[in-house]
Amino acid sequence: MTLPDYVLGTFVTPSARDARQVLDLVQAADRGGLDLVTFQDHPYQPAFLDTSTLLAFAAARTERVHLAANVANLPLRPPAVLARAAASLDILSGGRFELGIGAGGFPDAIAAMGGRRLTPGQGVEALREGIGIIRQVWDTETRGGIRVEGSYYRAAGMKRGPRPVHDIGIWVGAYKPRMLALTGELGDGWLPSWSYLPDGWASYAEMNARIDDAAAAAGRRPEQVRRMLNVMGGSFGPSSDELLSGPPRVWVEQLLEARHEHRVDGVLLATDDLATTERFAAEVAPAVREQLAA
Repeated sequence: MTLPDYVLGTFVTPSARDARQVLDLVQAADRGGLDLVTFQDHPYQPAFLDTSTLLAFAAARTERVHLAANVANLPLRPPAVLARAAASLDILSGGRFELGIGAGGFPDAIAAMGGRRLTPGQGVEALREGIGIIRQVWDTETRGGIRVEGSYYRAAGMKRGPRPVHDIGIWVGAYKPRMLALTGELGDGWLPSWSYLPDGWASYAEMNARIDDAAAAAGRRPEQVRRMLNVMGGSFGPSSDELLSGPPRVWVEQLLEARHEHRVDGVLLATDDLATTERFAAEVAPAVREQLAA
């Protein structure tokens, strides 16, 4: 199963205390026809369910919605293991898995759990090596084992496979120049959060341009990198200056503007409210798709 060109989905908190609610939110998105459900990945956070386990469980309880980490913590999930886990979940779900991935933003917590403490620059290079290994694991057409002697990850003749059912997208959580350059060079998508963009659409445009430049320098077309956006705190009610805050028609107008004016290829609504999820799926998503189709 391939995601549509424009994606609407959710970003659900993987709360261990509210596990039943988490599953209800996932199934509501699936039942309502949304394209994607994602979960943050903080393995050192005891209040959260393990994201890899949750993804597998959610895949078994849904039929059509795609699933992804938003984003997988590479320092605590070795790339060779992560690649096989991703391919396995893609096979078992019938091609419904995408791989959001990041360099890890909390070095103290990572180190406390036994991971390596890396500087931001080291994290970028480790992610570069990791993505290379992941792609080689999925490449079953190339003969011979995988041999990588990197500064952060190694592979000494590892066998390739399994091959995913579809071409899994590797979406990078990135904000700083080196990470944005890596996204343009190697990524299939960019997965930032609106609340982390200091100047809103101006920041989004500036970061988009960095990705474009890096993609062009690597001999790629900029449109090969899907541009996503996590939006926190959307609410239905009176109109306000906040993004996705107002009646459904305002949501539709803002999402269309984001698509046409700011090159946003998909929006993931960060909500743990069932009624908001259901209304987003029933009243907003179909209207946006209809307008885009027209």
